Amino acid sequence: MTDNQHRAHAESFGAVAAEYDRARPSYPDELFQAIEELTGRVIKGAAVLDVGAGTGIATRLLHARGARVTAVEPSPGMAAQLHRVSPEITLIKGDGNDLPCHDATADLITYAQAFHWTDPERSLPEVLRVLRPGGAVALWWNIKDRSVPYLAAQEARLVAALPSYHYYGAMNAIGDQLARHPFEVARRTLRWERRLGVEEVLTDLRSKSYFAVLEPEVREPVLAAEREALLADFPDGQVVEPYQLDLWVGVKRA
Repeated sequence: MTDNQHRAHAESFGAVAAEYDRARPSYPDELFQAIEELTGRVIKGAAVLDVGAGTGIATRLLHARGARVTAVEPSPGMAAQLHRVSPEITLIKGDGNDLPCHDATADLITYAQAFHWTDPERSLPEVLRVLRPGGAVALWWNIKDRSVPYLAAQEARLVAALPSYHYYGAMNAIGDQLARHPFEVARRTLRWERRLGVEEVLTDLRSKSYFAVLEPEVREPVLAAEREALLADFPDGQVVEPYQLDLWVGVKRA
């Protein structure tokens, strides 16, 4: 993907913020338990910066666990959706490459499904600047389990149909990126699944950047074909989506 294409994909989410908030997967409780175990600190009462917060899916979960969380989001459309749904959450405009925060003010910085939109050579030094000594960064991604036949077939269809299609697999490079900085690095993989209707699956797809950048005349036939394929696999209209949740944690060395 060229820099211009990457920028277009990154900027596409504002127009699909409502779909994103409605249909994107959430995160299991085990994720936050794993973050506490790997960082050695509790989330309740912690000063947390949720960067690339999007519509606040992870931010709300951190807030519910008692974190003093601030959402950082560059997209006006995504930020507006977050504020509309969760006006009680502090929200500031910014991105991970240039955090609008004072030095040494955060106990935990999180990137939920967002770190790949940053430049690690800029964003990780920013994380170190804003973290307090002993603070931590947590990066995670929900990744559909493509070993499941219907998801493997879906990916093959999308690769064939969409020139803009991209798929983020396990983020194996993250460990190397973190290790180049003064972090104690740990990784954990969790598995979970959700059940949703076919139309919700299609709404989720609409919220993906590789669909959001397309013109309707290209996008809609692909979604119609997906509806047909999903109903063939799930005649009752209820889909099971299994996920591998890939979590990386870096604890800042004192």
